[in-house]
Amino acid sequence: MQNFIFQNATKVYFGKGCVKEYLACLLRGSQRVLLAYGGGSIKANGVYGQVMGILSATGKTVVEFADIRPNPTYAKVQQGAALAREEKVDIILGIGGGSVIDCCKAVAMAAVYPGDIWDDFWARPGVVDFEPLPLGVIVTVAGTGSECNGGAVITNEEKKIKTGRDYPACNPRFALMDPTYTLSLPKEQMVSGGFDILSHIMEAYFSWPDEDNVSDDIAEALMQGVIRDLRASVKDPQDYTARSNLMWESAMAENRITASEMRQKCRESLHAIIRAPAGGLHRLQPRPGAGSAASGLLPPHLRAGETKIRPLCHPCLGHSGRGEERGRAGPCRGGSTGRFYSGAWPAHYPAAAGPGRCENAARHCGFLQSGAGQLPQNNERRNFDPFASVFLMDQ
Repeated sequence: MQNFIFQNATKVYFGKGCVKEYLACLLRGSQRVLLAYGGGSIKANGVYGQVMGILSATGKTVVEFADIRPNPTYAKVQQGAALAREEKVDIILGIGGGSVIDCCKAVAMAAVYPGDIWDDFWARPGVVDFEPLPLGVIVTVAGTGSECNGGAVITNEEKKIKTGRDYPACNPRFALMDPTYTLSLPKEQMVSGGFDILSHIMEAYFSWPDEDNVSDDIAEALMQGVIRDLRASVKDPQDYTARSNLMWESAMAENRITASEMRQKCRESLHAIIRAPAGGLHRLQPRPGAGSAASGLLPPHLRAGETKIRPLCHPCLGHSGRGEERGRAGPCRGGSTGRFYSGAWPAHYPAAAGPGRCENAARHCGFLQSGAGQLPQNNERRNFDPFASVFLMDQ
């Protein structure tokens, strides 16, 4: 294995009732709370009322910072930072998914930093040599995994730039993860979040290094779990076991265990495309948002010129193409020689593989152009939905 440094400072409290059980003691020592959230969903599903009840019962002064939209903007970050300074808050408590949590991380920095955090930390990497405001989060959406890292994707509308940075100092101090808080999500949003989780794992999995390593073993187990749990959740959105598994798989995909610093640099290609103004070139899911965009840019392993293929096929991930055996390219586990990469297999697959080997492997794994029965040529992705055909809909 390569050398690496692993750091994760977030303490996770997971399970049904964890907010009621732990929130009050986690806020002990903090009096003024900046309560950050998105739209009105947490009020409709009762989460807002439960949290406010706990804050009120413990005598906290609550300053509300609401209406954080998907893909948070730098203007919204500046608004939150100004509010935090004006109200002299002790801690930020974010309730929501990735957009709320990302915005809160940037607010935590901007509230105490005398300069411009965009110029010094987002336009280019910076060194966080100061202590951001403490941040705690209550997760209501499984997908981004932002609760267990220091990453934040921010859009600067004035400069027309959208970019993300990951600073360990921005890790939430604690994350409360009650899977029942995700059960009220619309089914489409739940599925989009599942695709986002799978994309995060695959981006790291298809990055360097190519030799056997523990991170890839963990990634394979996580991909198996997401496929299994997403199918179960589609069948029964109230399945607590499946939904709780998805919530933890989301955190595991983004807590830096499967993605070292080098892998983080390699994996940015897909989400860099998603973050572009024209991101989400083709969406499998109709609902807009980060997960939908991730589900639309398939396959996420967009590296060309690779020399090896490692089929992601049965029994490696517990599926076969469209539920059928399509002819094998060799042993999947233990005897395979590499991985699938790039939508343009005919152009980039090494000649040493032999005639038909690439096509056979792709057919076996279900990577087929929908309805056409053939591989996509060049970079054509029209009707090319390997996630839909392989991972979700081949029941």
